Amino acid sequence: MKPAACEYVAARDLDHALQVLAQAGGDAKILAGGQSLMPMLNFRLLNPAILLDINRIAGLDRIIVKRDMVTIGPLVRHRTTATHPVIAKYFPILTKAMTHVAHHTIRNRGTFVGSLCHADPAAELPMMALLLNAEIEISSATGKRLVSARDFFLGPLVTVLEPQEMVTSVDLPFTSSSTGWGFEEFARRHGDYALAAVAVTLSRRRNQARHVRIAVMGVGETPLRMTAAEEVMDRNNLDALADVVEAIRRAVKPATDLHASAEYRRHLVGVLAGRAIAAAWGSAQ
Repeated sequence: MKPAACEYVAARDLDHALQVLAQAGGDAKILAGGQSLMPMLNFRLLNPAILLDINRIAGLDRIIVKRDMVTIGPLVRHRTTATHPVIAKYFPILTKAMTHVAHHTIRNRGTFVGSLCHADPAAELPMMALLLNAEIEISSATGKRLVSARDFFLGPLVTVLEPQEMVTSVDLPFTSSSTGWGFEEFARRHGDYALAAVAVTLSRRRNQARHVRIAVMGVGETPLRMTAAEEVMDRNNLDALADVVEAIRRAVKPATDLHASAEYRRHLVGVLAGRAIAAAWGSAQ
């Protein structure tokens, strides 16, 4: 199928884009990478009056290093995120996660911010934003607001974004250079959506885990932080691994679908969590 007819607008700058959104009355969609948007338009799952192309706006395709964080613009492609030396230095777990994102063609056009806004519960980047305590800047013609990743995702393909708003940047606070990390994902084929995935960061002090973060995806309607499991692991070592895995399995609520049963996903996320936590423990300094 092909998209229904709509008005195409190429934004000149950010102010122009926000004005178009404000005047569209909730009937505009933003085109950045288009890797999720265009198939939905082709199948007419979406039928906006205006297609707002932001690709000509200067400066939105940058990764900027600040004093205590990295800022990712809304036109930063997956490939840029995957190969950027600053991301590799300060967020090696994100570089690892990017190797699981779709395929080369999609990574060349898809955007980091677009993945967050699409909010697929089986996509890697929403989970990574949650794990890394991302702060998401949302702009409209009337002003800006900051939303933490933990509050951004409301459900499958649903976020806190209002129709007249767009994400204008994502801030990732630096983690300590001594932080260990582990990332594990299982999909039927490389590049497919994951049946489950787990990402972990932690520090070690006196043979105890500290500052533990555990995020999972594919086992709920949104990416999830495993706060109860984090508390079990905090100030413990790998002797607590079985208890941490059990806490994760109790916390998740996977669904049964044509790819896997809920029981299988619950078992799988525990196996992946054990591997990711062990890797994070081993790499922490």
